[in-house]
This record gives sequence, structure tokens and C-alpha cells, in this order.
Amino acid sequence: MEAIIVIVGFLGAGKTTLLKRLVSGYIDAGWNPFVILNDYENAYLDAQQLDSRIEPKGLKPLNGSCICCSGIAELRDYVNRIPERENGITLIEANGTTDACELMEFLGVGIDKRFLPPIQVSVVDVKNWRQRGEHNELEENQVQVSSLIVLSHVEKVSETRVALVTQDLKELNPTARIVTMDELDIFALPELSPSENSSTAEFDHHKAHWASCSIDLPDFPDVACIDDVCTALPESILRVKGFTNVVGQKSATYFERRPDGEVHIRPFNGSSMTGPKLLTVGPGSAPELLVAVVAESLASAEMRES
Repeated sequence: MEAIIVIVGFLGAGKTTLLKRLVSGYIDAGWNPFVILNDYENAYLDAQQLDSRIEPKGLKPLNGSCICCSGIAELRDYVNRIPERENGITLIEANGTTDACELMEFLGVGIDKRFLPPIQVSVVDVKNWRQRGEHNELEENQVQVSSLIVLSHVEKVSETRVALVTQDLKELNPTARIVTMDELDIFALPELSPSENSSTAEFDHHKAHWASCSIDLPDFPDVACIDDVCTALPESILRVKGFTNVVGQKSATYFERRPDGEVHIRPFNGSSMTGPKLLTVGPGSAPELLVAVVAESLASAEMRES
């Protein structure tokens, strides 16, 4: 029977980083992963950064719908149509605002008998855990029915902070295993059992149905333009990411602004299926705002050159 691993976690926690590690590790070991990615706007942005050994027929990006509510029937339909493969494993990355309890409650209903019951893995950003203000409730929801909790960004905090976060997580989900990203044994995941945690709290998921949008990007004259765009967007926008071409650089450049405001820029490790994009998730996201911010960054670049 084929395992289904569902990856959840707050915006920017490190879900895609974990997914890329799982995909590459399973392929190296001779497994055949099928990947489903869900995002508010452009799931192809993350999809095109995965291991190039995954063929298009083994990858399904789901844009626009939220797979824990309006998109659950679509998700279940796609899972049931996944082709049977030798050494198959299905990996699902949920969007960062997913009601993880509701997703697991409904996903397993109506799944083909050739699949094992879905297992949930939650990624927790130790640095920013319970630092989300009004969104703490959503982040807490995303660990309550996970069989495994993976701690990310532990290198940025003290051992005391890791211990405090671990204790919080044990109180919310006393049955889950908790490991760091470095401690994770990816081949143990298919052997996990569904969560036995029964002390889950109700969550009004519609509070997390935020605005989102994306626009096409022009080539940027320098990397400073990316910083300008990321820092100019309001804090209410919780997720900023995209990729573009920078003059003088051989490969495309990927960038993201995490909910804590940190901006990360690196080479784009993937093949472009969509063309350069900027996308945002969070209150205040609007195409006209993104267009204006990009225009301002280009104007600033012209002043630097003159």
C-alpha cells in the first residue's frame, strides 16, 4: 500500500525545504514520489524548484483553492487518480493557512484502498513560534493532529528557546514525535501512524482566508531592487516570494520575505515554467500595489545609476 504524507505549517516555516529533501531522498533510494502542491496563487513557483528528476506526470500544482475546505474534493479526486507505481509514495504540501485538523478529518474519507491512511507532518519555525500575534491560533492548529513535528530554523535560536518551543508543542500534541530537520529520518515517515491526539481545539478557518495575488516581473538591473520590493510591501502581507532575472547574472534569482520580515535571496534552482513572478499572501495583497512597488524599485535603480 502507498503512504500519503501531508506537510503543513505556517507561511515561511520551511515546508517546501522539507518537501525538496523528501523528494530527492526518496528518488535517490529508488522510490517513485508523486507530489501535490497547494498554494493560494502560483503553486508552479514552488513546483519548478523540485528535483528535476520528477516528470511532469508525477507533479500536480493546485492553485487558488484551499485544500482543507473548498478544495478538499478536488484534492481527493487527484489522489485517487494517481497512477499505481512500484515503490510509490504521495507527498502533499498544503498552503500555509491550512486548517490542518479539518484537512486530516476529511482527506482520508473516500481515498482509494490502495493507499494507507494519510499521515500529517508539521513544520514549525522555532524562531517565530507563537510570535504571529493574531495568527498564533492558526499556527497552533497546524500541529494538533500531526504524527511528526519537524523543527526548523533551530540554528538561529538558543537551546533554551528550542526547549521552550518543544514543551509548548508537547502540550498541544502530546502524542507527536518531535525532531529537528537534521534529525529527521525520511524513511521512517511511511511507517508512522495517524495522530492519536484527541485534545484538539476548534478553529474558525475562514479567519485565515487572506487575500493573495501575483504579477509578472521585468528583469531587474540589480539585486537591490529585490530588497526594495520586499521591504516596501506592508507588514500585513505575510508572505512575499518570487523569482526574476537580474542583469549580469547567468541564472534567475529566487527571493522571499518571511513573516518575520527577513529577506532571503538565492539562485533560482529550477526550470522556469511560468516566467518571472512576484506573489504575495496576506491582508493588503493587490496587483496594483505590487505594480506600484516594482515601479518604485526600478525608479530607485535609475537614480543609483545616474
